[in-house]
Amino acid sequence: MTPPIDAHVRLDTHPTHPSAVTAVLTGSQARIALMALEAADWTVLADNVLVLARIDHEEPYWAKDAAKHLSASGITVENTPRLQEAMDEEWTWANYPMPWCTRSEIREVSNQAQKIHDDVRHGHLLIHAHAHDGHTTVAVGTYLGRNGKSVYLHGEDHLRQVADTFDSPAQALLAFEKIHGTDMRPGPAPLTDTERAAVEARTTLDLGAAKPGPHRPEPVTVPIYLADAGDHDALLDSFLDRHGEYEKWRTWSDETTHAIHESQTLRIERVHETPAHETAWTVAAYETPVSDRMWVLTATGATPAPVIAELLNHLADGDGWDTSTGAPVDEKMVTAATQPLSDAGWKHTVDGRWIRWTSPDGNVGVQFDAFTAQHPNQNLATWTVWAGPGPDRPTWAITASPRTPSSLLADLSETLARGTGTRRTDTAERPCSVQLRPSPPGISPPATGHTVSRGL
Repeated sequence: MTPPIDAHVRLDTHPTHPSAVTAVLTGSQARIALMALEAADWTVLADNVLVLARIDHEEPYWAKDAAKHLSASGITVENTPRLQEAMDEEWTWANYPMPWCTRSEIREVSNQAQKIHDDVRHGHLLIHAHAHDGHTTVAVGTYLGRNGKSVYLHGEDHLRQVADTFDSPAQALLAFEKIHGTDMRPGPAPLTDTERAAVEARTTLDLGAAKPGPHRPEPVTVPIYLADAGDHDALLDSFLDRHGEYEKWRTWSDETTHAIHESQTLRIERVHETPAHETAWTVAAYETPVSDRMWVLTATGATPAPVIAELLNHLADGDGWDTSTGAPVDEKMVTAATQPLSDAGWKHTVDGRWIRWTSPDGNVGVQFDAFTAQHPNQNLATWTVWAGPGPDRPTWAITASPRTPSSLLADLSETLARGTGTRRTDTAERPCSVQLRPSPPGISPPATGHTVSRGL
């Protein structure tokens, strides 16, 4: 067993710079914690006082990561309540120019931009020249050291990327001058507002300063289908804590959690770290513990937290998830499942095999597939709930098979029609209007199609 280290780390939000995080160290072995934080690119401001200031506004996330590693080393870590709130919250970039990226993928893109920023700041990447291409800042530079490569950089702050590489500084400068000759300026571009704020946070700190306001804008109330995805893992943990009739199982890889009802006839599967557009939840009901599925329902990773919470609440309500294997899908069942939508004035349309109900604002819809409903034993996706442009390109989606209980679907319809939730949108000044476009000949385009491949 690793002996405890006489070091205590108190993490808190920066008193004057939103998103930055401070660390105050105490204990006879505080030096160990200090070296660990310095290695993670925290800046020392005073004796046993450090700050983490980044240009991607992800300091609470990386502070949480640092706290995990410090704790694993035997160092005591304390998070203040306001920092813990910042660590737990989910927020979105306003008008992010790569909307296909999941939240974790956005964080990875931002972290790569942060590494470029840090390489420039620490003198590892020498910027030869910069220009403005009409949309954003571009630059050319060379990594110092043996076999250092030259790079073409595109974008600012959390959107800066390496768009192309060259074998030598001369080759890079010639290509850059050929494209940006008239606008080319020597050296790095002036600091952005975000970069200046990070510099200030790393150089000044008054631990007694009053906190000017919340870490991020207060959440706003929105229709439930527009609410934040939130922490699905915390929702499942809370559900299991409150309902002892469900037993928790983890897979050998620790990537999936199963919650199984004591009757063995209802099973909930939660896949962790799932991309927003992929299936993160699967609920399946069985007539007996060894029979085939009666019905199955799935939800993607971006499904709003309050929608998932309502679904779990329904599943915990006695045998409200039960159904009969022989019950045909008829007009009466469809009407019962969608009555709350009709009562709320949702638009009702029929398009061949598909019957749809769309909210007045057009941001969410429910679709019934009359064709798959005629094959109830195949557990095909007969019901689809989607938010976003449409059922083929949803922001989030829920699907359900033909024999999914009408009571569950009606409860889901009522939630969509009447429910509200909260959403946090970061409104700080950021380069949201950057338009990424193909680069001129000789320079590869930025990697705007960044994806992270994961298995289910």
